[in-house]
Amino acid sequence: MKVGVDGVLLGAWTDASDAQRILDIGTGTGLIALMMAQRNAQAQVDAIEIDPEAFQEAMQNVEQSDWSNRIQLECCSFQDFVASTGQKYDLIVSNPPFFVNSLKAPDEFRAQARHSDSLPLAVLIAGAASLLNQNGKLALVLPFESLHEVQQLAAKSKLLLLRICRVKPNPQKAEFRILAELSISDCSTREENLMIEFEQHFDYTPEYRELTRDFYLKF
Repeated sequence: MKVGVDGVLLGAWTDASDAQRILDIGTGTGLIALMMAQRNAQAQVDAIEIDPEAFQEAMQNVEQSDWSNRIQLECCSFQDFVASTGQKYDLIVSNPPFFVNSLKAPDEFRAQARHSDSLPLAVLIAGAASLLNQNGKLALVLPFESLHEVQQLAAKSKLLLLRICRVKPNPQKAEFRILAELSISDCSTREENLMIEFEQHFDYTPEYRELTRDFYLKF
């Protein structure tokens, strides 16, 4: 669960330009929190992670980065964080656990990272909405089939769909992920599409290279 395409996509695609305070929910080993700090030189980034082993790796990664003075890590559940914090955020990002009905991995922590039992989408969206500033945004990466559920849950929390990007792995396959930005402010939805590769594996599209080039040495 180190560095995956989902996290890179969300960290590169999310608009972090105007955020002074950012929260990364379920930071894992710190990937998206580090990307947020890299992309916005003024932002303070809070990151929470429930898995103690992943949290320790995130601590090591942050300490060895150029942005350690602007990233604060906490080992706790999102539910406990919502109940205890008094902080409001300009931007909240999350690559949440989203496998609901699939077979769980035998490893407890890997299963926790992949499955939504510990953080259902409804709890995530409602909790995040309560932590947003008046003009704050929530950015998520989720399976493509979650789009309708996201819209329904967002409406219950008075959030509107600001941006949506439908992601295809290659020309032969259907969309498999959505990148979604939700906002409290009234807005019209901006729709985008992204394809990661052409027919051959590792033959990345110009759009994907442009989006992620600041984070891959090979680009």
